[in-house]
Amino acid sequence: MVVGWQVFAITGDPLALGLIGLAEAIPLLGLALYAGHVADRLPRRAVALGGTVAMIAAAIALLAMTSQSSFLTGDRIWPIYLVVLIGGIGRAFVRPAVSALGAEVIPRELYPNGVAWRSSGWHLAAVAGPAAGGVIYGFAGAVTAYTAVIVLMTLSLAALATVRHRVRPVAPEEEPALESIKQGLRFVINEPVLLAAMTLDLFSVLFGGAVALLPVFAKMLGAGPEGLGLLRAAPALGSIGVGVFLAHRPTLRRSGATLLVAVAIFGGTMIAFGLSRNFYLSFALLFFGGAADGVSVVIRGLLLQSRAPDHLLGRVSSVNQIFISASNELGAFESGVAARLLGVVPSVLFGGVMTIIVVVLTAWRAPQLRRLR
Repeated sequence: MVVGWQVFAITGDPLALGLIGLAEAIPLLGLALYAGHVADRLPRRAVALGGTVAMIAAAIALLAMTSQSSFLTGDRIWPIYLVVLIGGIGRAFVRPAVSALGAEVIPRELYPNGVAWRSSGWHLAAVAGPAAGGVIYGFAGAVTAYTAVIVLMTLSLAALATVRHRVRPVAPEEEPALESIKQGLRFVINEPVLLAAMTLDLFSVLFGGAVALLPVFAKMLGAGPEGLGLLRAAPALGSIGVGVFLAHRPTLRRSGATLLVAVAIFGGTMIAFGLSRNFYLSFALLFFGGAADGVSVVIRGLLLQSRAPDHLLGRVSSVNQIFISASNELGAFESGVAARLLGVVPSVLFGGVMTIIVVVLTAWRAPQLRRLR
C-alpha cells in the first residue's frame, strides 16, 4: 500500500503502478519452479526463513531511500523498482515453502479446515495491513509507515521460527534439479481439474484485478491515503467472512460449479466498481468481490493440498505460484498499461467483461471442473 501510494504521489502516472507489479512478477515467475524444487529438497521452514530475511532487507532499503527526501524524484524512481524486485526474490522462495510446510503441520484429514483458516488468517492481515498503512501514511508519513512494515515483518520472522512440524523423510536419491522441476510440471498437467482451476484464476485476476489502480480511484472518489487503505482492505474483509463461514460448514457439494459462479461474480463486481462514483458503494463492491474471490481461494487451496502428494507439494505449489504471480503482479502491469491506453475506467470495465468471458470458456472447455463435487 505504501509503495503504491508513494510512487503515484511522485509520478502521477498509472503506468508507474503497473511497473511495480512487473518488478514483483519478474523474480516470482523466473525463480518459482526452482524455489519449488528447493522447498522439496531442503527444510521448508529454513527456506521460508531465508526468504523472509530478504523481504525485511528490501523493506529496510525502502525506508533508507525514503528517509533521504532528495533521493526519489519524478525522473528517478527506478531504485524503488529495484528494491521491489529484490523483495520479490525473497517472496519467490517463501511462497512454495510455506504452502508445502502446511502438509507437515496439518493432518491430511483436516486440510479443508486448515485451508479455510489459513486463508482467513491471511486475509485478516490483508485487511489490517492496508488500513493501517493508509492511516499511518496519512498522519505520519512514509518513513513511519515503512518502519511499521519492518517491525511487523520481523515479528513474522520470529513467529515462523517457532513453527513445529513433522520432519519429512529424506529422499533416497537426489535427482537433478531440472528433472525434479519437470516432475512438478507433469503432475499439474496430468491433473485436469487442478490445471483448469489454476488457469481460471490466472486469467480472471489478470484481467479483473483493479487493485493496482486503487490509488487512482481513491483520488477520483475524493479519498486520501486513509481512504485508499480502506479500499485496499475491503476485498480481504469480504474474504475473511467467507473463509470463516466455509471453515464451519460441511464441504461444498458442487465445488466446481461454485468456483465458476464465484469468479463470475468477481468479474461483475469489478465492472460495477469501475462505474461507481460513490466511495461507500465502491467499498461495498470491493467487499463482495473479495468475498467471491475468497470462495475460489479456498476451493483452489483445497484442490492443491488434497490432490498433490506431500513429497511434491513444494514443486506443485511453485507451479501454482507462477499462475498466481502471473495473475496478480502481471495483472497489475496489465492494469497500468490498459489504463494508459484506454483510460482508467474503460480498462477496469474491459477487465471485468474479460473475466466473465474466461469463466464461460472454462466451463465449456473443462467439464471435469464444472462437474466437480
